[in-house]
Amino acid sequence: MTIITILTFIPMLFGMAGTAAPGDRVSTLVVQDEMIIRVPVRPPPGRLEWVERDGPRCLVAAAIRGAVQSGPDHVDFVTVRGRRFRAEFEEDCPAIDFYEGFYLKPEDHRVCAGRDVIRSRMGGSCTIARFRQLVPKPRG
Repeated sequence: MTIITILTFIPMLFGMAGTAAPGDRVSTLVVQDEMIIRVPVRPPPGRLEWVERDGPRCLVAAAIRGAVQSGPDHVDFVTVRGRRFRAEFEEDCPAIDFYEGFYLKPEDHRVCAGRDVIRSRMGGSCTIARFRQLVPKPRG
């Protein structure tokens, strides 16, 4: 092996030394120009309440850091800056299938309502009808 070949493996070795457990973070796989994102789902945190506001039509796929299953018919995406967006589904689609995580296949590095589908690890899928921005409800 040449020194150049050995140097190309060094970043891979450092990547294996991460502290997060496998499956705890969003991972991306690109196969023949098609991006597939695996999004882990976490349990809802504590008793914090959220107020829904109008949300965007699309989310940047690279900004998604995880999801929280917060209700029977929707999933909340958590983004890089800690913002939350609720994905509500089009048809009668129970979110319970997504408790172990789900997959996204964004066409243009964006996840858009009315177009994109989330696929459960069990084989089911739901179309995202719309996004709602979530803002923490002030206590008091």
